[in-house]
Amino acid sequence: MTRITSAGTARPQGGGWELVVWYGMRLTGLGLFVTALGHYMITHFLSDPANQSSSWIIDQRWGSIAWRTVDWLMLAFVIFHAFMGMRTVVQDYTSGGVRTVLTMALYLSAAVLFAMGTIVVATLPFPTP
Repeated sequence: MTRITSAGTARPQGGGWELVVWYGMRLTGLGLFVTALGHYMITHFLSDPANQSSSWIIDQRWGSIAWRTVDWLMLAFVIFHAFMGMRTVVQDYTSGGVRTVLTMALYLSAAVLFAMGTIVVATLPFPTP
């Protein structure tokens, strides 16, 4: 028997990977809402967009480990949410070997993009005072 949640979506029965992805999609969606809204408010309301340049981002935003952490969290939420959403589409519309190849390509591209984003956020030098 399928359990229908209050949002009207079917929660996977049992446990395992599908349940992890199901909960992960909901948690990363909430995380994206909070981090993206916070990013938008800080960038467009609390700071004057006319004064923002690449040096402002490096000096002001990424000069703090806290902002780098928030931006990295937003990156992690986006990568998981987007690629698991695409995985659902691939699982719904393909089958057999094509499904396997596309799913593995999605996992590989998500890992590469996540690694590249993490390297950028982690290795950008802090500004000198």
